[in-house]
Amino acid sequence: MLRLLWLLLLLLLLPPPGSPEPPGLAPLSPGAPPQAPDLLYADGLRAYAAGAWAPAVALLREALRSRVALGRARRDCQERCAAEPGAALPALLAAAPGPGAARGAWEPLLLRAALRRAECLTQCAARRLGPGGAARLRVGSTLRDAFRRREPYNYLQRAYYQLKKLDLAVAAAHTFFVANPTHLQMREDMAKYRRMPGVRPQSFRDLETPSYWAAYDTGLELLGRQEAGLALPRLEEALQESLAQMESCRAGCEGPEEQQREEEEEGTGSQGGLYEAIAGHWIRVLQCRQRCVGDTATRPGRSFPVPDFLPSQLRRLHEAHAQVGNLSQAVENVRSVLLFYPEDEAAKKALDQYQAQLGEPRPGLGPREDIQRFVLRSLGEKKQLYYAMEHLGASFKDPDPWTPAAFIPEALRQKLREDQEKRPWDHEPPQPKPLTHWKDVLLLEGVTLTQDARQLNGSERAVLDGLLTPAECGVLLQLAKDAAEAGARSGYRGRRSPHTPHERFEGLTVLKAAQLARAGAVGSQGAQLLLEVSERVRTLTQAYFSPERPLHLSFTHLVCRSAIEGEQAQRMDLSHPVHADNCVLDPDTGECWREPPAYTYRDYRWAALQGTGWRAWERVSLPPVFLPPQWTPLPQR
Repeated sequence: MLRLLWLLLLLLLLPPPGSPEPPGLAPLSPGAPPQAPDLLYADGLRAYAAGAWAPAVALLREALRSRVALGRARRDCQERCAAEPGAALPALLAAAPGPGAARGAWEPLLLRAALRRAECLTQCAARRLGPGGAARLRVGSTLRDAFRRREPYNYLQRAYYQLKKLDLAVAAAHTFFVANPTHLQMREDMAKYRRMPGVRPQSFRDLETPSYWAAYDTGLELLGRQEAGLALPRLEEALQESLAQMESCRAGCEGPEEQQREEEEEGTGSQGGLYEAIAGHWIRVLQCRQRCVGDTATRPGRSFPVPDFLPSQLRRLHEAHAQVGNLSQAVENVRSVLLFYPEDEAAKKALDQYQAQLGEPRPGLGPREDIQRFVLRSLGEKKQLYYAMEHLGASFKDPDPWTPAAFIPEALRQKLREDQEKRPWDHEPPQPKPLTHWKDVLLLEGVTLTQDARQLNGSERAVLDGLLTPAECGVLLQLAKDAAEAGARSGYRGRRSPHTPHERFEGLTVLKAAQLARAGAVGSQGAQLLLEVSERVRTLTQAYFSPERPLHLSFTHLVCRSAIEGEQAQRMDLSHPVHADNCVLDPDTGECWREPPAYTYRDYRWAALQGTGWRAWERVSLPPVFLPPQWTPLPQR
């Protein structure tokens, strides 16, 4: 405990590098203290609900500006106080305590330094935010989450649309959609905006994306075109802005809101005595700071960060510098890669090559200073966190794969290894393609939305076109014919016409198709495609309807229907009547119970229809009780 307390303010009292200008809207008037974002946001929502579109826009924009200004003021105060004369650590604290150090000699110096920093921060906040501004402008967790999800832009886009400011409406909608790519209603709104006359491609712009992502993407694009000279300035800008964004994030870890959020998540407040409370607070600061790497490397709307974000940027930089002949800069960047991965064979080979091309040895040519500071500081924080894990029972999930094993105590190494082996479900599997990779509103290339929930007279419904190509349709039709010739019929329990006596139904399940393919009765290509199409539908359903839990396939059925000759005159029945086979309907309460005799239990149902002349839902009106179980056609392209 004493060792941790001796370290706990070591990093806190060091001056951080400058932080970037945060993204957002136009700044407030010079010298004007920000207003309370929560009050502005609440007033904006009230104006929105009343249909007062212009006041709603003004209040919501002001809430966004005030939140940005509040964060900027707090970061500026932290930087200014860290650079104050006398903010440097006393000599006794800056050096490791030796065996001859007087007992408790560090305590008054440490606490005096903390009091001095607190006084500076309080006075700075009063100047920037007004008397009592630090407490008055504190933002609650609900509002913080709303701003993180960019919810104000969801309201802004509708208000702008009502004011006939289409360009701003599209920009606000796009800004919200980038951070919420699985939001169903916004997907539909985005599709409508794209079909509107007068909407320019330039209108689809993100008002909140940090600048380093634009520089990063441009740099990668130029590298892909073999234009290393043009890519270098953008790649360097991306790296510098990424580091600055991390500093901005780290500064926020010391704020009262971040501490409140950590305590709410852990379900703990101040426990124990003075030193336990100080240590607990410091541990939460360090945990938050370590998460900043992943937060910075995560694109808006994505669930996972770009792997090895900083090392990958350095690799591209040293390769680009080498391509244009900047060998000194190439050496600096490849040495910086080796700070993360000292045994990286590709980096060591590149370093040897660059040094050989330079000719004479240059001992002063080391890694980049900014990266060296970053690595040393991060390792220092990790060391404290692993100490707290081992001795204080703290939790810490290291976000970096490059942490040396020597920094992890042996007892923890074994425990972490056992946890990974016993509980693999705690770790989210990497997504092969994040949602924002897909085109606009749909997940699959070539799939288009033809009817939405409103047009289909209900909720959570959609008609989409293009799930299968014509060639794939032919493969599935051939599979059905081959299975029929083999005498296979599965899924209808031997009934020829389970839904209507006027048609013959031939069904084939995935299992039966696989068995027939193994026996050589049908082609393996068709059986494989049937399984692949099932997975396409599952993926698309998961993304389009955004259920809270992952979806799994319960039943896949390839069905061919043929009209029975002589039984088609004066038909009044539906080819496939609407029925609640997913659950047992209680007519009194309107609830659907997932229990026998329901045929199967599922949340969503899709039908991929091949052929022409299909009609669905035009004259069918279902009560909400039948939803979420769906019957949603996907016509052939």
